[in-house]
Order: sequence, then structure tokens, then C-alpha cells
Amino acid sequence: MVTRQLLRTPHCPKGHSEGLRTESDRYCSSSRFQPRMPPTQAESVIKNIIQEIVQECATHGEVISETLIAFMVKAVVLDPSNGFNMDRTLVKSDVQKLVKLCVTRLLDSKNPSLDTIKMQVYFDLNFTRRDEFLEEHHRVLDSRISSVSREITDNRACTKEELESLYRKIVSFVLLRSGLGSPTDIKIVREATAALQSVFPQAELGTFLTLSKKDKERQLKELAMIVTGIRLFNKDCGKGGEGIDDLPAILHEAVPATTQHIDFQLETAQNLAYRYTAILEKAAKSPLMSIDLKPYMLKEALYNVRQYEVFLHIILSEIITCTQELELVISQLRAQLEQLKLTVKSKTAVPTSQVFPIFISLATLWTSLQDETILISVLSSLATHLEPFLGAHELLFPEKIIQNLLNGITVKTDVCRMKEHMGERVCPSDFSKLEWLFPETTANFDKLLIQYRGFCAYTFATTNGLLLPGNPAIGILKHKEKYYTFNTRDAAYSFAENPDIYIDSVTEKAKKNVELIQLLELHQQFETLIPYSQMSEVDKHYIKPITKCERGSQTDTHILPPTIVRSYEWNEWELRRKAIQLANLRHKVTHSAQTDLSHMRRDNYSQVYLLKDSGTQSLREGSTGVPRPQIYLAGLRGKKSRITHEVKVNLTRAVDET
Repeated sequence: MVTRQLLRTPHCPKGHSEGLRTESDRYCSSSRFQPRMPPTQAESVIKNIIQEIVQECATHGEVISETLIAFMVKAVVLDPSNGFNMDRTLVKSDVQKLVKLCVTRLLDSKNPSLDTIKMQVYFDLNFTRRDEFLEEHHRVLDSRISSVSREITDNRACTKEELESLYRKIVSFVLLRSGLGSPTDIKIVREATAALQSVFPQAELGTFLTLSKKDKERQLKELAMIVTGIRLFNKDCGKGGEGIDDLPAILHEAVPATTQHIDFQLETAQNLAYRYTAILEKAAKSPLMSIDLKPYMLKEALYNVRQYEVFLHIILSEIITCTQELELVISQLRAQLEQLKLTVKSKTAVPTSQVFPIFISLATLWTSLQDETILISVLSSLATHLEPFLGAHELLFPEKIIQNLLNGITVKTDVCRMKEHMGERVCPSDFSKLEWLFPETTANFDKLLIQYRGFCAYTFATTNGLLLPGNPAIGILKHKEKYYTFNTRDAAYSFAENPDIYIDSVTEKAKKNVELIQLLELHQQFETLIPYSQMSEVDKHYIKPITKCERGSQTDTHILPPTIVRSYEWNEWELRRKAIQLANLRHKVTHSAQTDLSHMRRDNYSQVYLLKDSGTQSLREGSTGVPRPQIYLAGLRGKKSRITHEVKVNLTRAVDET
């Protein structure tokens, strides 16, 4: 006896198949049954079953991956028609039955359901979100050059030959880290060596060897970025750039071609889906036609095309994001090159503090350009490798058969179906206990996570699996914190009467067609089969609808001009008083008088020019000495006669004597 264990995707980070467990471990990790043996033993039993299926398929000439087999084991166990009881242990006959059913389904090359499962497994193993891909890509690049970096940082060179060998290793490290040319190309090595010598001469190796290991690693990275910036600038000036591809020009041609190819594939898949939907829609109304279509597995083919369409939309969305990032990076790169040209111009020497930051910025932008190039290449390759999973359509449904089935049927696109019922709308007052959301009442209406990837749950449940897109304009039903859309108002009303019945019906249908679990995003109902591409969405909190918000408004005190009559009086006695006053004024005369103090009183102003200092300067400085006058009068007193004889004596000295 063995304990059956459900196959479950572990919540581990996605990588490029490095550092992960085996592929089958992605679907074999935890048990939903009551285990009767240790988990490690149960896992080993599951792996033994997988190995037995691998061998059985190999005997028939088919090489099947363990991941696909693990997924198929889960699908067979879930299908209630296979009769596996989840509450009891598996006996030997159950294991043999499980292996036989899995091998039969895996070898059915004309089954669209198997192609859909293969497509889902392949996409799950090869698709990586943008941020995780870039992080993993940088980690791989660092691991590749870590050995060269270690040789440089651990080097203890002393002799001249050893120092020259160390310098060559630094040049190789710079080339490997930048990805601009091969270290074995002589021209590229010479150009990189010349650029490195301009910022890090060989004579400075002695100082470099005295640094600590962390400082050496930091300086190596900085040197690599500066040399990369110098080579990019030289290429832009037409003076170098050996081995450097013109990435902006390459991407300018590659991105539109990739987008155009994916758009073409998307249009082809949508046309197939529209035709299959039209046929199945008519068959749902005609039981006889439904019986005739049963052998063709048209419904499984519709699931296959719809899943392919979903994957293409995801890839196209990632490429559009890359395109927007590329436009930003290229514009910044050109701006930095122009700034560097203005800084350098024709100068023979420029301060390193001015140009080194620009060189580093150029290297960083070029690295971003390389990252986007690789990401677009990976996404384009992924889209190309998904095409073979549509190969069964041409074999099962030749154009002649499809045209016969479409006789008298109008093929409608998803947009046409929505426009047909655009005027219909749910009336919320008809449902007192249910909440309906509409675009004008919900701020984040377009961001709500709609169940079943936006397909109508009622139509799917009542027509045995027909996928018709829902129309959010009719109204979104909120039921148990989940949101549902419907293709018609009648479908919305019918579903709202008892939602749980239709939800359970969808779950039961998914057990029979396990590819619906990923197509319709039924992760919560089947937590053991969560694809990597949707793991992050499971852990996130659901987006709540914003139907209420705080608002404020301010009104002016008087929007219109005031119309108040200030002279209005309601009191008739006040009016009588004013009338008497006016009557008395008729017999009054106004007199005025002017006093001396007020006569001609007014304010006067005058304006003057301020005094200014002025002076003159003579050619020479001179002076003169004037003799002091000295005159002596004698005979004025001392005599008794009446007549005074005055004697005037001039004692002033002559001018020439002074």
C-alpha cells in the first residue's frame, strides 16, 4: 500500500533551472490526503510512479518530461470519472490503473486537451517575470566572472612578468563584465587596454595590491564601468568601438518585427476562438448538433486556443513594457553622450570629477539596454515555442469541416458580443442582499480581479463548458469577496439567484478538464495546482472596490453681485421723518466762511539739488610770505603845547628781506 499524495507547486522563487529541485518536485511536494507514512516516503512513492510512467512512454517511443507526467497524474486523480477515492490508500491495482490512464492520455497525440496541458507546463517552466528575470540574469553574469575576479583579488604579484599578467587579467575582467567584445580578439583587447591605461596605468598596480579584497572588487567594478563608458563615447565619436553592436539600431528593427509577429499570432488564435465559439454556441441550442460534434473535441480545442491567447497577451504586455523602458533608456543615453561632448569638446585634459560620473552613467544605461535586449529575445523565443502546441487544430479541424459547421452561423468577435448587450444593465434594487458594481460608482473598476479570467460563469455552467466573455458594463457581482461578470443581463439575474450552485458546477467541470484550472484561474479551488506565473497573485490581497471616498467643496459667499437696496426702509415713521427732513431743506441755504488761518492754506513742495563736494588740483604747490606791517606813530602825547607834531615811522620790512 502507498499513501496517495496530491501534487502541489512549491512556493519557491523562479530561476533558470539553477538551484531548483527537479521539475517533478514543482508538482510533488505536499499532501492533501491523510498521510499514513512519512512525507518523504510518500514523495518517493509518487516519484516511483512517475518513473514507471516515463519508462512506459519510452517503450512507445515518446520522451515525456517528469513535470508533464506529474501534472497528468494530478489530472487523472482529480477526474471523478476515473474512480479514485481520495480518502483511502492506493493498492497495487490502483497504481497500475493510474499508470495506464496516464500513459494513455500522454500518448494521445490528437488530443487538444493534452496540448493545452503541455503548453501550460512549458509556459510555467520558461516564463519569468521581468524583475525576477533581470535579477537572475545579473546573478548568472556575476557567477561567470567571479572566478576571474577572484584570481585578481587574490593575486600577490611581485615580479614584472606577474604584474603584466595581472594587468591582462584586469583587461579581460573589464571586457567580460561589459559584454562589449571577446577577450580573445586582439583589436578589442588593444582598445580596452588603451582605455584602461588612460584611467588606471600599470604603474598603479602596486597601490591596487595593497587594498583589501572588498576595495579591490569595488575598484574593479568601477574601472569596468569607466572603461565601458570611454569605449562607448569613442564609438559615438567614430574613433573606436571595436566589437560593440549598435543596439539602438538593432532594437529599432527587432522590436516592431517581434510585436508584429505576436500580433499576427494573436489575431490568428482569436479568429479560431471566435469560429469555435460560434459553432459551440449553436450546438448548445441544438442537442442533435451537439451529439455530432462530440467526436471532434471542439470544446477542448477552444480551451487550447483561449489558453494560447492568454499567454500571448502576457508576453505582449511584457514586450510593451520593455519597449517603453527602451525608449527611456535610449533617450537618456543620447543625452549623456551630448553632455559628454560638451564637457570634453577640444580640451586636451578634463578633470576626472567631471567625466568619470558620465562614463559610469553611460555604462549603466548600456547595461540596461543589454538587459532589455536579452529579455525581448527570451520573450520572442517563448512565443515562438508556444506555436507547436496548436498543431492538432489543422489535423482535427480541416478548413472544409469548419466551413460546413459554420454554414448559416454568424461569427462574432468578443467586442461585437459586448456591443450587442451594451445597453443592458442590472438594476441593483432587484437584489437587496447582493452588491453590484458599476463604472460610475467604483473608482478602480478596471483593476478588479474578475473570476474565471472574465468569462461568464453562468454560461459556462449551463452550456457544459462554453466560454463566452463577460461584459463588465452590465454590472459586476460581488459574492463572497469575489467578482463575476456575465455576457447578458439574463445570465446575471439567473446566476445571482443562487451563485454557489454555478460556482460548484464550474469546479466540477474543471476536474474533468484539468487544463481549465489554469485557464480560468481556479487556484483557490485547486491549491495543489498553482502555476508559477500566477503564484504572486495568490499571495496578494484582492483588490477591494473603491465605492466611497471623502470629498470636500467650498462655495463663495456671494457668487452673484449683491442686490441689496441700502436705502430701503420698512418703517413708515422713518420714511415720514426723512420726508420732513427733505421738505425742510428746501427752505435752507448753505453758507461757508473762511478765516485768516485757513486762507490759502495748502501743501507746498520744493525740490533742491543736494550740495556736492568739488575741488581743483594745480600743477604745483607754492606759497608766499608777506611782511607784517609795522607802523610807529610818535609825538602823540607827552607835550604841553596845543599843536601836536606827529611823526609816523614805517618799520615794515621790505618784501625781499623777508
